[in-house]
Amino acid sequence: MAALPVPTDHAARYLARAAVTAPSPCNTQPWHFGYGSEGLCLFADPARCLPLADPGGREMLISCGAALLNIRLAMRHLGFLPRIEAFPDSADPWHLATVGWGPYAAPTADEETMFSALHRRHTHRGAFQPDPLSALLVGGLRWHARQEGTELRTVGDPEALRSLAALTRASEATRRGHPALAAELANWTPPHGSGRHDGVPAHAYPRDPDTTAFAGRDYAGRARMGYAARASSRLTLPTLGLVVLLCTRHDRPPDWLRTGQALQRVLLLAAAHRVTAAFHTQPLELPDLRHRVGRSVLTAGHPQMLLRLGYGDRARRTPRRPVGDVLSHEPPGPRYPAVPAPSR
Repeated sequence: MAALPVPTDHAARYLARAAVTAPSPCNTQPWHFGYGSEGLCLFADPARCLPLADPGGREMLISCGAALLNIRLAMRHLGFLPRIEAFPDSADPWHLATVGWGPYAAPTADEETMFSALHRRHTHRGAFQPDPLSALLVGGLRWHARQEGTELRTVGDPEALRSLAALTRASEATRRGHPALAAELANWTPPHGSGRHDGVPAHAYPRDPDTTAFAGRDYAGRARMGYAARASSRLTLPTLGLVVLLCTRHDRPPDWLRTGQALQRVLLLAAAHRVTAAFHTQPLELPDLRHRVGRSVLTAGHPQMLLRLGYGDRARRTPRRPVGDVLSHEPPGPRYPAVPAPSR
């Protein structure tokens, strides 16, 4: 039997390079990695949480879950089964997982397909091309979401679409009219030429975030929500794409971490078929509206991610922090979290 690899600096950097391609709210990249004899440790970085938009750290853990899926795929690409222990340290709620090297096993075709899409996946903002997704692809995305213990619900009912669009507009209007929320978003919208490796630069978002009935984030700070009267007609445009909701049975940190892994499976399989995703998480960041989103579509469970899927023009990727900034030989030291530690 071949000897298993040891967690050297080279192996850890390989895994971290794959992990950091994951999506995160406003490209905050809220993760840190430590490596040692047990493998690679994944930590949430609460200093990179959005304290107003994500006070409980739910979206932060979803992002870290997406990074965890990337680590799994990188190990599988090398032909090893990952050994994952979630929330291994009861004294440190930000230690989300430890990933060790398991025995050899050849990767599956789906795993190789997802791994090959790591650097092709990008977030789309705005309208899509009119081409619909095939039923076969949609069925495959549902299946992959279920493999991580989540459900991917497609939303085609006009009344449900109108309700979700209205809730998205209402939450975005709240954000645009709230100085502190607008300032928080501005902190993650670096100006041209800033040289930052995080945030959403100008080339990654459209000038008009309101090109569909589902309002986008106003990164430029110029939109005025003056399109409400035309929003209902935009629901029928083929450029809206396919609206989907990712949901879980429960709503605890392990469910959020699970959601992130399911989300990334969906995004990577979609990217492998040239399909991109537009995120509309604004109504899920306000407790009352999140509850109403669930009632609009679900008979049970908790909504975790609201997306539109479709074919978009090729876009430039948002930057990523260098591996040296997110990886250390020892686990990171004591933290003073910006958000309360999540209860399990």
